[in-house]
Order: sequence, then C-alpha cells, then structure tokens
Amino acid sequence: MRTVVVQTEQQEAAKPIPVVAGAGISRTYGSGDTAVHALRDVSVEVMSGKLTAVMGPSGSGKSTLMHIFAGLDKPTEGDVWISGTALGELNDTQLTKLRREHIGFIFQFFNLLPMLSAKENIVLPLSIAGEKAEPAWLEQLTTTVGLQDRLSHRPSELSGGQQQRVAIARALVSKPTVMFADEPTGNLDSRTGAEILALLRESVDGYGQTTVMVTHDPHAAAIADRILFLADGQIVKDVGPSTTHEILAALEEVAAS
Repeated sequence: MRTVVVQTEQQEAAKPIPVVAGAGISRTYGSGDTAVHALRDVSVEVMSGKLTAVMGPSGSGKSTLMHIFAGLDKPTEGDVWISGTALGELNDTQLTKLRREHIGFIFQFFNLLPMLSAKENIVLPLSIAGEKAEPAWLEQLTTTVGLQDRLSHRPSELSGGQQQRVAIARALVSKPTVMFADEPTGNLDSRTGAEILALLRESVDGYGQTTVMVTHDPHAAAIADRILFLADGQIVKDVGPSTTHEILAALEEVAAS
C-alpha cells in the first residue's frame, strides 16, 4: 500500500504546472439591475507549448477572459495564476513587472508607435525594461517574420500584414511565458491573415510558445491545439484540434443552446 502512495506522490510532483490558470473567475460590471455578468465561475488551465483558441458570440466573455488572464483586468471573484504566481496577491508595480517578464500581447489594430521604426517597435518591451535584445535572437526573429529588409521603416510605410508581423515580433522578443493574441487577423484580408496564422503556428511549433488567441474566425481557430467556446460568460465546450467545418458546427451548437 505504501508503494502505491509513493508512486502517487511522485506522479503528483511530476505533474506540469499550468502556464495560466483560473479558478472560479467571475467578472461583473456595474451593479443592481444594470449589472453585466461578463464571466460566471470560469475555471480553466492552459498548459505549456500549446495554442488555445477562445471563441464565442459577441458578448460571450472571451475578451474579458483574456484580459483577466493577461492581468489587464481583475476578476470580481476567483483567482488567476501565471507560472504559479497568483495575480491577486500582487500590487500594481509587481503586476507590471510580471506582465513585462511573462506576457506578450498581439492586438487586432497592431498598436505600434508611429514615430518609431519597425525595429524600435519590436524591441520596445525590452527598451522599457532597460534591456537589450540578443542580436542573434533579434536577427532570427525578424527573419522568421520576414521583416529583415523593413526594419528601418515606420508603421505608415508598412502594409497591414507587415505591421502585424512587427506586432508579433514585438510580442515574442522578450520570450514571454505566454502570448495573448486578440483577433490577430481581424483587420487583415484573408491571404494576409493566413500568413499571420502560419506565423503564429510556427511560433508554437518552432519556439514552443504558449499562445492564447481570441478569434471569431473558424479558419483561425482551425490552427489551434485546443478550442474553448464561451457563451453567456461560461465555457460551454472544450475541444481539441478541429477542422473549420467542425468549428462552424460547434459555433452553431453553442449559439442554439
């Protein structure tokens, strides 16, 4: 009997720690009759080296969940951890430091600084932290995203796809524990969007980059290792890799429920 207990303890010790975890997360905006319950008692874990897509109809809570996971918003109830650190136990300075060290973020509208060159935008997170990019890593990264001949250009001199490539490189340059992507193809044409999705998939397969992507696009979700479907602030479906057709069917099922 003792041997069984020892094996169980060893297995428990070897169990990987989730990169991101949430337990009993609820988020309410406002109060009384006008209160909006964006999330309702959500518990979920995100493991390392995987791409997780979050889908759901407008108002389902998917963006709220991502913002809470990224430390950009706080839950009304519940707890969030990144690499085992409880965000609720951190003050503002500590939370800023954790975001800087552990989190990369890709926005739908790029959020590049117009007065900086592509290279300056890419290394901005490190510059703010008083650090410098490793030359070999920066060269590898800019080559991977196809920007090596555009580094001196400002955002206004770049196409939408090139600007999003800059945003992806900026999110990856500090080698974050987890990268969040908020509708990363929502402002791009289908061909450019497909190229950006290929880059996101490559960052997972090539660098082991844990990624959480909010999207309404079934084609985008089809590159994911796991898909969470939200409705009315709750996770109502959790599936593994799926085809575009299967994702569309799941969305219809969620919408009908």
